[in-house]
Amino acid sequence: MPATVTGSAARVTSSDAAGPSRRDGATTARRALGVFRLAIAVVEVVALIGNYQYVLEFPLFASVNFFSYFTVLSAMLAVATLLVAAWYALLRPVDPPLLGAFRTMVTAYLLVSGIVFGLIALQASTRDYRLEVPWSDTVLHFVVPLLALVAWTVDAVIAVNPPVPWATVGLVLVLPSLWLVYTLLRGADLGWYPYFFLDASQVGGYAGVAAYCVLVLLIFVAITAGLVAVHRGLAARAARMRAVPHSG
Repeated sequence: MPATVTGSAARVTSSDAAGPSRRDGATTARRALGVFRLAIAVVEVVALIGNYQYVLEFPLFASVNFFSYFTVLSAMLAVATLLVAAWYALLRPVDPPLLGAFRTMVTAYLLVSGIVFGLIALQASTRDYRLEVPWSDTVLHFVVPLLALVAWTVDAVIAVNPPVPWATVGLVLVLPSLWLVYTLLRGADLGWYPYFFLDASQVGGYAGVAAYCVLVLLIFVAITAGLVAVHRGLAARAARMRAVPHSG
């Protein structure tokens, strides 16, 4: 007569049997996420090329001005980060902890770029001038940020990567702060600013510039803090679920 396994031994056997199935499912989802990350990078590159070709049509256009937009800088950083993240998702079981922080910061940069562009479009409607929005701008400011947020959310739900550290909330301000100093110094010298709210003559002086800058930096902090909180919460939930034996 075959032996009957009961109690804790049965739970361990059931958990061990279910373990490979869960791991296989996580691996498949992670590889699909890698392909998605790669696809977003490709879309980003196409949009950057299209936007560069669009601005070349303007007679007074300067290439250095194109690369002075935070949207363009964050988009190029996103491409590099997404390519690295795609490689890890396709060939490794988890991302390194530092990559998780970078992905979160880049996602925040893309989201803030879209928000700021939306504010600029709204400002244009109140200042009686026409703002053209070519397809490349639509992709850069709205489509890619949405796709990046979806990819980031899927990664958080899968919860196989290390929790994003809270230090990311402070680190997210490093790049915007450096870019802001560069932009203000260059703008004071050339009289050209990539965004209207950095031009003191358009926002009521330097107090207006400072107010807008503080607002944008606060948006960076708020979005990043929200992303970190969500990621850590989902990672903790997944860890608890993995610790509970599954019956089957």
